[in-house]
Amino acid sequence: MMHRHTAVLLSAVITSIVAAPALAQTSLKAAQADSSQALDMQLKMEEAVLAPQRAMFRRYFQQAYRRYPSIPSGTLEAMAFVQSRWSNLQPRQAQDANHLRMPASWGVMGLYAGQGFEDQVGEGARLLGVSSDAVRTDVATNILAAAALLDAQIRQDIPDADARTNATPEAIRPALMRYAGFAPAGAQAARSGGNIDTYARTSFAYDVLLAQDRGVNDRGIVVPERPIAWEDAFDAPQLVTLRAPMVRLDVSGDRVDTGAYHIDPVSETLQANAARADARATAGIDATIQSTDYGPAIWSAASSSNYAASRAASISAVTVHTTQGSYAGTISWFKNASAQVSAHYVIRSSDGQVTQMVRDAHTAWHVGSQNSYTLGIEHEGYVDNSSWYTNAMYEASAALVRNFCAKYSAISCASAYSGPSSSGINVLATSVKIKGHQHYSGQTHTDPGINWNWSKYYALINPGSGGGTGAVTYLDRFESSVGHFDTSPSYSGSTTGISTASTATRDCTTQKNGSCSLRVLLKDNTASTASWAVRLLSGAGTPANNTALARSNGVVGFWVWTGGSGVSVGVGIDDSDGTERSTSKAIAANTWTYVSWPLTDAAQWNAWVDGNGAITASSVKLDAIWLYHANTAYDINVYIDDVQIKN
Repeated sequence: MMHRHTAVLLSAVITSIVAAPALAQTSLKAAQADSSQALDMQLKMEEAVLAPQRAMFRRYFQQAYRRYPSIPSGTLEAMAFVQSRWSNLQPRQAQDANHLRMPASWGVMGLYAGQGFEDQVGEGARLLGVSSDAVRTDVATNILAAAALLDAQIRQDIPDADARTNATPEAIRPALMRYAGFAPAGAQAARSGGNIDTYARTSFAYDVLLAQDRGVNDRGIVVPERPIAWEDAFDAPQLVTLRAPMVRLDVSGDRVDTGAYHIDPVSETLQANAARADARATAGIDATIQSTDYGPAIWSAASSSNYAASRAASISAVTVHTTQGSYAGTISWFKNASAQVSAHYVIRSSDGQVTQMVRDAHTAWHVGSQNSYTLGIEHEGYVDNSSWYTNAMYEASAALVRNFCAKYSAISCASAYSGPSSSGINVLATSVKIKGHQHYSGQTHTDPGINWNWSKYYALINPGSGGGTGAVTYLDRFESSVGHFDTSPSYSGSTTGISTASTATRDCTTQKNGSCSLRVLLKDNTASTASWAVRLLSGAGTPANNTALARSNGVVGFWVWTGGSGVSVGVGIDDSDGTERSTSKAIAANTWTYVSWPLTDAAQWNAWVDGNGAITASSVKLDAIWLYHANTAYDINVYIDDVQIKN
């Protein structure tokens, strides 16, 4: 959790940047560059604060595994990532702790303490023989309590002790669903025969497994990567709903049918066959019904006690929120008739999945006296932890808002707020149609808060507003096949520090644009202590295999995403006198970043092989993308998309 003085300092930095007189004469692109610098400063400050704390957390996880060997390795770390992003949640002290009047989450494991959800704190304390206060406030005890609760659920499904010690993450999926802590069993049974929370619980289990499948290595958060056999964890209808990455299924043809479902050969995900009208009905979960207001969203209705089925005013504004809770927990809470709160849409942090819970034409209860004319979007996370605000979440939210702008004439995308973020109430004019909860009059809540990047959000809502000219030539987009980058990263003799088990493969579960990207899995060479320097060859290192690039006004770049902090990237260019290597650029974890290098700027280039430190030929070739990281024993995933040149 970011310390208060860190948030105040960051706010001052952003405010000083935005208030500078020169900014008034610059473009929005310059403002976005300033915000990027502020974000970089924030990441460095957060890392300094969080890394030592999270190293201690890792020791506590290992203690819990020794005490409860039935829990598969990596599960507890993934649960903490899903519930708190490894922050010690103390809602009595937290800003906007009661944002949705939602049951509070406690500690690194985000345990509930009743208030409409299960009393995980009390039950965990009983299992350990400690006080509830210890479970709430002591990190080691909080982790042990979560482990005890999950172990009790696993024992229900796997009574044999030997079988429990060999349980896989897929095998404990039912235990994870029961563990989730949403509506108590009695209340759940009283609501629609116990099925009302199925989607929320399934989503929680999916998020825990997804964190393990992807792996996380970010500022001290380490969730070891392990492949998840999704088809063993969930049935086909659930996987359609959850949009699980089915990349490990054997796709041998253009289409593989599985009854009412098929595997899409491009996205490599399981999808319902359109020809089967009853396909969605077989799922038994109302979440499989698509929203009629916004096609990409899943429809999962809030309790009718939590909104008004009418509007007293026409739709003319959008309110941006942070849930102060998890995606699955928020969905479950909106279905609870006693909540008396709701929003139209909820967006998941990990991948941007959108669930609609209240129809646009109805009045959700999310922003007090302003409810009658607004559409509310809840974003999974907590205001004082920037890790929740992923690029996937921003892009999904922006796409939803662009849809609003197209449908409702009173909402202009150009009227979105684009100024500095803040941690308090900052009332904006009614002419600003797309803004945060904290920007309305008569409010007490301050979300989305200091960590929401408004200039980035504005640029996504208004594509092209950041400037930039020139014709774009794509060198590799990875949509139907891997083109130039079809060589393992360990192939080049200049690559150091990584194992030959490292791979570069087309991947259709994580992408910036289109359907696919290039996934580079970096594994450490345990026989070497050298820092990683990875030359990802284009065209197997043969210039003749690559596209000719015009130097004139040329800017080479690509999109990059990584789950690990400390990664930097560069490129190599085959020039007439040898190969030049670019300066490196640091990449923030868990967000897509666009990096580029002007071919005509000598300050961006260094001599590498027979080069002179400048691009001089009128026509050149891309030699490689370079990836750098300090030596580490952990695997790191790097995704690359849309390698291009703009002239």
